Amino acid sequence: MGTTLRAVIQDNEEGLQALQGRIGYRFHDIQLLQLSLIHSSFAFERLDNGRHNETQEFLGDAVLDLTVGYILFTRFPKMREGKLTRIRSALVNETGLAEMARAIDLGAHLLLGKGEDASRGREKSSILSCAYEALVGALFLDGGYDEAQAFVQRFFGPLIDERQKKLILADAKSSLQELLQERFNEGPDYVLEAEEGPAHARIFTVSVRFHDQLLGSGRAGSKKEAEQQAAGAALKKIQEEDAA
Repeated sequence: MGTTLRAVIQDNEEGLQALQGRIGYRFHDIQLLQLSLIHSSFAFERLDNGRHNETQEFLGDAVLDLTVGYILFTRFPKMREGKLTRIRSALVNETGLAEMARAIDLGAHLLLGKGEDASRGREKSSILSCAYEALVGALFLDGGYDEAQAFVQRFFGPLIDERQKKLILADAKSSLQELLQERFNEGPDYVLEAEEGPAHARIFTVSVRFHDQLLGSGRAGSKKEAEQQAAGAALKKIQEEDAA
């Protein structure tokens, strides 16, 4: 015979209190928080009703898309839709969410089946990211959109500030391609200007041009990275010209 969710909450009361302190939110319905921490392997082995966190994970995924999207929309009001989408994808993915989960030590509070726990499941990015989404879903159910937005802002806001330059320049080639296609119905050309250094430490210099006009250049240890740098420089130049 399995145990009940209420009994699980009683067994984990101290840990649940500590977790609420770390995330800066007190749940009205503690069952929502506990449920977000229950992996399917534990539910199937131990719980009489078999409930686990996957439904809240589904909701949390949607809430994260909305709340992170809102943060980016307000932070970068002039940025194009495609670029905003790519930045959000760079933040809201398995690796990024697992990083967020580790920041609040979420793994220590997960309830896993014996086999999953023995295989170090609480350290797996796939399990941590799903639990983080389930936690966001629980926050939304318990406190509504405002509380969920405040939580996401508290943790994602500083990360966006810290990585702003890297995020904006991420996949600059695609952004430049979209911009020029929309304005002129043509894309840019990338030219390898120089290749220097020994075979094990080559340095590539690449320029990006449009109708023979130099838009930007980049220099890096790979052609791909040099092209991204060149595209980033071109985007910066175009933005400055647009603002002038």
